[in-house]
Amino acid sequence: MSGKHVAVLMGGLSAERPVSLSSGNACATALEGEGFRVTRVDVGRDIAAVLADLRPDVAFNALHGPYGEDGSIQGVLEYLQIPYTHSGVLASALAMDKARAKTVAAAAGIPVAAGLDLNRFDIGNEHPMEPPYVVKPVCEGSSFGVVIVKEGQSHPPQVIGSSDWRYGDRVMVERYIAGRELTCGVMDGVALGVTEIVPVSGAFYDYDSKYADGGSKHVIPAQISPNIYQKVQTLAVKAHQAMGCRGVSRSDFRFDDTKTEDGELIWLEINTQPGMTPTSLVPEMAAHGGRSFGELVRWMVEDASCSR
Repeated sequence: MSGKHVAVLMGGLSAERPVSLSSGNACATALEGEGFRVTRVDVGRDIAAVLADLRPDVAFNALHGPYGEDGSIQGVLEYLQIPYTHSGVLASALAMDKARAKTVAAAAGIPVAAGLDLNRFDIGNEHPMEPPYVVKPVCEGSSFGVVIVKEGQSHPPQVIGSSDWRYGDRVMVERYIAGRELTCGVMDGVALGVTEIVPVSGAFYDYDSKYADGGSKHVIPAQISPNIYQKVQTLAVKAHQAMGCRGVSRSDFRFDDTKTEDGELIWLEINTQPGMTPTSLVPEMAAHGGRSFGELVRWMVEDASCSR
């Protein structure tokens, strides 16, 4: 496919715009190195007209968050019949809605944390469940809006019901799972390596830990028992299939090995548009399996299609 015209879609309208620009530029540079003709497209509300005029052979979707990861841009690309990377309309919309994705995962036999799908204004001054628990927006990524309510706190954080909250009214309240942060990518239906994420600043893998240089330490392969390692891979593939994902996805887990020998492994969410920045996880997993960054993005372009 060398010589094909690839439009790399980046930026966009969500809070994850800076991350998307970093992902998109890294992917565009790598695709140019692989011999593709690349146009960098900073996505705005006129994207349908821009793409209709540009008429690329493939759209490389490097968008993150609402409008880029939730089925919206995928629907535009389907209408225009431009082959695109990553998952299709339904899988993207489902995975972006953490509460509904969790329902599907549980039905597929994937262990999830006990939780509630609430309007943020219903929380008020009373705890919706016994602390410790986590409150997170239903349809955001990159840990935006995530609040950890610790044991002993007298009431929920007031920011959840305040005018400063910018992450939508639907929130998910989940039992807090102590322990280690594990993640596993899936490529073409096959699990990649399992990575343990160790935030430098503390126990929470927040926005700065994800994207700041040196914000976290990635240990691949994760130093866990072989049976847990394999279980993470199996569950990541099962989640990928249950959501109907295509191309590359990444599932995140918590593993609490403080109480029992086998520990408790809990699936948190699936990302249909994993980050592709210099500090991102999937490129590291691909490299661990012997695939360079250029080979990874080339495969994504070759895998692109409509009706995904």
